[in-house]
Amino acid sequence: MKISNKTLLVALVALLTAGLFVVTSQAIGGDDDEEDGGTIIFTQPVKAVVFEHSIHMDMGLECDSCHDDLFEMAAGTAEENDDFTMKSLYEGKYCGACHDGDTAFASNTRCTSCHIGVKGYERMNGGGEKKEGGHH
Repeated sequence: MKISNKTLLVALVALLTAGLFVVTSQAIGGDDDEEDGGTIIFTQPVKAVVFEHSIHMDMGLECDSCHDDLFEMAAGTAEENDDFTMKSLYEGKYCGACHDGDTAFASNTRCTSCHIGVKGYERMNGGGEKKEGGHH
């Protein structure tokens, strides 16, 4: 049986997303009690983007790699800024400081590595179940 690249990509994204949700499903908005900073789910300006501290720490980054220059320590603070946009990322602000295509994958590639969308956000929060008679 031949499996298409698209099918493999969808399956991989689903597995990675499910793994993030199982491990840290209660950490929306961050959990200051977690040693590694936990999982942050950004819901502004779009819903939703996942940031997993442990993945970045496993790559050898320290807290001060991003805090306080790129991000304040308090979860959700960046979302309050008018310039917390993809345009800013493309200009090297916030995540774009590293996700520039040289240091880490560019912020305009591999979108589903971070963006889980509204449906992913709803699934993560126990919503988005199949509705009777619906296709999905």
